[in-house]
Amino acid sequence: MDFITSNMNIFLSICLGIGLAASAGFRVFVPLLFLSIAGYTGFIDLNPDWQWAGSLTAVVVLGVAAFVELLAYYIPYVDNLLDSITVPLAAIAGTAVMVSVVGDLDPVYTWTLAIIAGGGTAAAVSSTTTAARATSTVTTGGLGNPVISTAEAGFSGILSLLSLIAPFVAVIIVILILLAIRKLYKRLFKKKTVD
Repeated sequence: MDFITSNMNIFLSICLGIGLAASAGFRVFVPLLFLSIAGYTGFIDLNPDWQWAGSLTAVVVLGVAAFVELLAYYIPYVDNLLDSITVPLAAIAGTAVMVSVVGDLDPVYTWTLAIIAGGGTAAAVSSTTTAARATSTVTTGGLGNPVISTAEAGFSGILSLLSLIAPFVAVIIVILILLAIRKLYKRLFKKKTVD
């Protein structure tokens, strides 16, 4: 029974990490803030090496960072500038959230999983949102960018919360998001080869 419980806890922590990593692809600091608040309140257990992320100081710093990030995406041209650095930052944040919640595995497995599943998921989502904003900037002169920013912030917050309360459901949504991204890329690639 302990074996099943232990493996289920590991599975749920991996699901939690993947959900938060995907959320980092929409907004870098929002899932980190949710994770920090959850760690601070004792809602989730953080990896022992990441206990600092559940401190009041971390909650305050990440809260300010998330607020500034959310506002910055509503400033014309700043949103596009942020997009130019977001993909690598999202990959780092995705890796960090995965490592912070997966604590019962050997560090080699934890970091491998964090880099591939956490960082990879965040980078895939972030690169798609960057492409969406670039398309909006070109087609609407940037007037559609606030709508995209609002949607991204909403997805990030909802997915972060869902990851914390129902990690398995969050992973299903992440899989659907990744499938939609794949379909979008295939459609764009097919269109370019036809033109």
